[in-house]
Amino acid sequence: MLPTAFIHSLKGVPGFDAEAFLAAHQQTQGITSIRFNPYKKQYLKGIPFATLLKASIPWANDAWYLTNRPSFTLDPLLHAGAYYVQEASSMFIETILNQIIPKPTTETVLDISAAPGGKTTLLSGYFKHGIVVANEIIKSRAAILSENIVKWGADNIIVTNNEPRHFERLSQFFDVILLDAPCSGSGLFRKDKNAVEEWSVENVAACCIRQQKISKEIVGCLKPGGLFIYSTCSYSLEEDENITDYLCNEYGLESVRVQIQPEWGIVEVQSSLKSAWGYRFFPDKVKGEGFFVAAFKNPNTTESVFQNWSEATIATPSAKQTDPLVAMFQIPDSYQFFLQEDSFKIISKVYWQTLLRVSKHLYIKKAGINLGSLKGKDFIPSHELALSLLQLPSVNQIELNLNEALTYLRKQPIELNGKMGWNVVSYCGLRLGWVKVLPNRVNNYYPSEWRILKD
Repeated sequence: MLPTAFIHSLKGVPGFDAEAFLAAHQQTQGITSIRFNPYKKQYLKGIPFATLLKASIPWANDAWYLTNRPSFTLDPLLHAGAYYVQEASSMFIETILNQIIPKPTTETVLDISAAPGGKTTLLSGYFKHGIVVANEIIKSRAAILSENIVKWGADNIIVTNNEPRHFERLSQFFDVILLDAPCSGSGLFRKDKNAVEEWSVENVAACCIRQQKISKEIVGCLKPGGLFIYSTCSYSLEEDENITDYLCNEYGLESVRVQIQPEWGIVEVQSSLKSAWGYRFFPDKVKGEGFFVAAFKNPNTTESVFQNWSEATIATPSAKQTDPLVAMFQIPDSYQFFLQEDSFKIISKVYWQTLLRVSKHLYIKKAGINLGSLKGKDFIPSHELALSLLQLPSVNQIELNLNEALTYLRKQPIELNGKMGWNVVSYCGLRLGWVKVLPNRVNNYYPSEWRILKD
């Protein structure tokens, strides 16, 4: 049962049909959707669940509704980063990007509230030659975000674990900022019963204040002419249209209208004060959950007079240290080596200056590709290296069947025929991780904290 105060608060909201809305929330079968990883799709040698691909999502590329929800935990392709399970409505951000930045180049992008990573991976795939700074303030959620980024495999994502106010140090730094704001969560009522229990008028008001605060702390990071995307999973006017008015009124952002197709069922709205365009997703009208999104341009054409672009110093290894790794993994010259704690890492040289500048002001949770670390005289390759997009032509690859792949992902003993030493194991052509073949056994190096516990 939805809160009476909640239903009453939506009366008069464009597109809200109380009877149809309530009927949609009575449906017991949810809608499941996925978005394929554009970086890894080319290496896939089969999609075992292809028969579940019901229909493509019209506002996103290579994204699909599924006929039913499979056990994703028991699908090795999920663990290999072949796709991301993402709510369909939120994928509309790709349509916004397609219309406003149709030819992306080397944009610097900020996803300020990024966990668990759905929108971050979307941004990474769209800005293939740009770089995405994905921030999450909560430490535990930042760990989940990092795990999903590792599976995604691309090195154009920097994960940070900071409060939004810390980004004030990066004035006019980003071409694109996405604020998927913390909200009261009413758009998730069908999926999350806890959200229903936690909803209140007071919580909506508190979220509105928080959304304004985060906006104030990050809007100055946007470059002149940059794109600001604001979204929530809330239906409340206070968290949606009222915030778009706030962004226009307080910071002079200009609303951008996005073209939509009538058959999509998306409701186009305008705010009461500034007539800012917004897009509402109601579950009785679209195949997806509740969502609101609006896009803005920064009309400011004046760059800051002073930019403190002094760069941090990140430890870099010597050629003597890296030459064996270059030979072992045939690492191209286009990568920059650096050290973090006891790990050897690499990042594309085109992202190196951005990493230096960001690390000067923020805590870096994850950046680049972790190659591994030395243990005595032995080099232990990282799981992240196996899941990365880095080609490993000198490493032997062992293709597993489904049962073998699940055995590996459960970190159970496994019998394989491979070359002595380090091998990567794969499923349907995508790498899953490392094993080390010894004379009398095979050591399974899948991370213990990631192992499948489900039977």
